[in-house]
Amino acid sequence: GHLDGLRFCDSAEAALGGADALLLVTEWKEFRTPDFDGIKNALKQPVVFYGRNQWEPALMQAMGLEHHGIGRGGQSMR
Repeated sequence: GHLDGLRFCDSAEAALGGADALLLVTEWKEFRTPDFDGIKNALKQPVVFYGRNQWEPALMQAMGLEHHGIGRGGQSMR
């Protein structure tokens, strides 16, 4: 069916394990202060796409994450 290949996880950390990239499209409080080191180590590539201006670009840059702020007007960094 159309859900083949879809995997449900019990936690955000479990969803990151072995993922190619992280896409954050919520502003829920539980995601406002993430463990960027943990994110970087869990992903196959340190690539983050985020909406809602949830995270500070300079902090992600300093942590070594390639980040793309959706709607930030060209401030994505590698």
